[in-house]
Amino acid sequence: MSKKNVMVGQSGGPTAVINSSLAGVYKVAKDRGADTVYGMLHGIQGLLEEKYVDLSEHIHTDLDIELLKRTPSSFLGSCRYKLPNSKDKPEIYEKIFDILNKLEIDSFFYIGGNDSMDTINKLSDYALEKGSKIHFIGVPKTIDNDLAVTDHTPGFGSAAKFIGTVTKEVIRDGLVYDANVVTVMEIMGRNAGWLTGAAALAKCEDCEGPDLLYLPEVEFDVQKFVDSVKEIMKTKRSIIVAVSEGIRLGDGRYVCELTDAASQVDSFGHRTLAGAARFLANTIAKECGCKTRAIEFATLQRCGSHIVSRVDITEAFQVAGAAVKAAFEGETGKMITLKRESSDPYICTTDIYDIHEIANVEKKVPREWINEEGNYVTPEFLNYIRPLIQAELTPIMTDGLPRHLTMFVKR
Repeated sequence: MSKKNVMVGQSGGPTAVINSSLAGVYKVAKDRGADTVYGMLHGIQGLLEEKYVDLSEHIHTDLDIELLKRTPSSFLGSCRYKLPNSKDKPEIYEKIFDILNKLEIDSFFYIGGNDSMDTINKLSDYALEKGSKIHFIGVPKTIDNDLAVTDHTPGFGSAAKFIGTVTKEVIRDGLVYDANVVTVMEIMGRNAGWLTGAAALAKCEDCEGPDLLYLPEVEFDVQKFVDSVKEIMKTKRSIIVAVSEGIRLGDGRYVCELTDAASQVDSFGHRTLAGAARFLANTIAKECGCKTRAIEFATLQRCGSHIVSRVDITEAFQVAGAAVKAAFEGETGKMITLKRESSDPYICTTDIYDIHEIANVEKKVPREWINEEGNYVTPEFLNYIRPLIQAELTPIMTDGLPRHLTMFVKR
């Protein structure tokens, strides 16, 4: 019988539950008879440098599995490496497949978002062209929730839960002083505003919620924004605004480009976005003469493993298990998707879909889920998102702090 060795990697920005998917690949693969489960260090870029580990050397017990599920960031490390087309750089593909063949890899899993699915797309196509029997399956992950076809992506629910929670806390804090103050919160989201919309979750029986929300799906107008703040200021002393980092002006420029801050571009051509909240807070301070604050959620929204959604962490594990099952049954060039059967009660199953229909396709917030003025989300948006943030998974605590599973050696 030939060996059934597995290679798994993580890519792109991490989430609070990405390691639950890693745990799912490892456990289900071993349960289904895999000999060795290798983990590539720092994604496909690390694999090209032959950096990988035997995961059984780091995961020994069921407790380790539970710790891994609760550990934020990417256990194996990540990368933002754009795999070139095989016609342009065939030697890169030859090297990757030489390494995989040397390790007798039967199935290859990549846990990631849009760019990672592009990698699965290219590798599976190359394997088909060359007659390779290796199975390539994508495991969805991204807090941005912008992968096509799947109802939602693992990682999004926990990030949304964090954003909704922190927004409630910021709103309470803003009411401390009897003076006008405008707080602008900057939330991740380059072209899709799913995360920023999650701030509206704060609106409930014990909280008035944010006053204004601005998503990249709608053209942003600085003067209209200022006018809206001035209008609200007539009746409220504390105003809370949430903006996506990727909000753009009518001419296509990002609002953050109006600052003097320099930005970098990654290998996929993505500009580093930051500074929209600071620019808007400074604009309001000048226009209205009131105190302002700018809060960048930054990496906090993707690493808050102490407040993960149980629904989210469970689904992250499930999509990984479904990926292993699919590969072991002969599927390749596919991604596992989540298919919502019902929102009330919430029922969601896994499915499998052709990677060619997913890679490089962005799913944005439907325009009808944003109000006519373009400064808030509708009840339909909240009905979609609320089931994804339900319940919690308690951290395993040591000496008052959450315990994580890491590869680092104690010194």
